[in-house]
Amino acid sequence: MHPVAFIVYPGFELLDVSGPASVFNGANRARRQRGTSDFYNLMIASAEGGAVESSGGIALESRPIAELRPGQVRTVLVVGAEREPLMQAVADPTLRTFLPRLVATAERFGSVCTGGFVLAALGLLDGRRIATHWDSCVPFTKAFPKVTVDADSLYVVDGRLWTSAGVTTGIDMALAMVAHDLDATIAGEVAKRLVLYARRPGYQSQFSPVLKAQVKGDSPFADLIGWIQSNLDLALDVPSLAARANMSERTFHRRFVAATGETPARFVESARLDAARMLLSRGLSLKTVAAQVGLFPPARFAEAFERRFGVAPRLFRDMHGEL
Repeated sequence: MHPVAFIVYPGFELLDVSGPASVFNGANRARRQRGTSDFYNLMIASAEGGAVESSGGIALESRPIAELRPGQVRTVLVVGAEREPLMQAVADPTLRTFLPRLVATAERFGSVCTGGFVLAALGLLDGRRIATHWDSCVPFTKAFPKVTVDADSLYVVDGRLWTSAGVTTGIDMALAMVAHDLDATIAGEVAKRLVLYARRPGYQSQFSPVLKAQVKGDSPFADLIGWIQSNLDLALDVPSLAARANMSERTFHRRFVAATGETPARFVESARLDAARMLLSRGLSLKTVAAQVGLFPPARFAEAFERRFGVAPRLFRDMHGEL
């Protein structure tokens, strides 16, 4: 068995627990279907134990952290919260006493979302590289200058330390843990059962090009953006897109920039390269990826990929092809 302890406190974010817990439970279910025993043993711990209320008002039953003996827990994950409950957790004397003891003997430790603030306040992240919620990257860097914050990644693995960005990225990180602990096939089965769009690797940005556009609000190009994402292999130049949007080229370009903050050409290239990273991580050939994302011939694709990410696509595939 692999005991996993989620460290909670009043006002914690419920999804930071329930998302990863559902992944670990799904892995256990997949193993039972294979006729093997459960691998993960999940537990929730807090400073005092008992019912701990989340930010949404739903309470989870927990055990006192003092009851968890060093060496008993193999994975320790501190969950996140908004600023006020987070600061209260940082100042809690019981957590400050017992959390470092658990971390010192755990096979793996880390945080979901802003839970890294608690670990950093105890000096457990000095000299490390971490991920946290995009809105907390600047405050985190100012508060803990000895910690390197990766503002772009969904999750970061630095030795025994695993940290994820915001909320749902805890699911992505937990799937990576399952792939590491068991195998990628089980992780894929869990992702499918949870009806996830894809297993997102840690290097993927917290904001995809599509999400960035959607964040802009009630975009008049919402349908067009969805169509672009599904037709990356087609000619997606301004004349073609303007015609599809039933606008003149000049009007389309002006309104698209106003709605998304990017030129159509920049948006299309970002969408293509974002999709290319996912395809390369599946081990596909450069020729196949270039054709599927509309950056053909492969030399054109390689040039654009290296210009954007600073690494050749072939090397990227070799580095991340197991994901």
